[in-house]
Amino acid sequence: MWILHFLPDAVILWFCNILLFVGVALTVTAFFIQAIPLINQYRKPAQVLGIALLVLGVYFRGGYSVEQQWRERVTEVEAKLKQAEEQSAQANTKIETRVVNKTQYIKTRGADIVKYVDREVVKYDDACKIPQPFIQAHNRAAEAPKK
Repeated sequence: MWILHFLPDAVILWFCNILLFVGVALTVTAFFIQAIPLINQYRKPAQVLGIALLVLGVYFRGGYSVEQQWRERVTEVEAKLKQAEEQSAQANTKIETRVVNKTQYIKTRGADIVKYVDREVVKYDDACKIPQPFIQAHNRAAEAPKK
């Protein structure tokens, strides 16, 4: 049935229909040949050939039908995939917005802490002692953002 991928649909359909028609015609003709004495000897080969063509026609027609079903399923899955990609793009924009907002918050928080530390260190710079507010500011800077 792999050949069905390469042939146009109209060719496959005509081929199947011709096989079916010729198979039925030969089988029916073989039935009536027995009444004619001169060509009675060709009855068995005509019957065998007619049945073989009929079986091949039905086989190819069934294969064509299955091929069409698979093509429809592929079309459905492609449509679902396209819809999922659109939803994914929308979700990605929401996530990017959150990430940008969170990054902005972290940067401003870090800048505020740096300003605070710079302002507080100047007060205690002469004693070379680490003040308690500086330790608390350092600990707050190390914490995860709570937003």
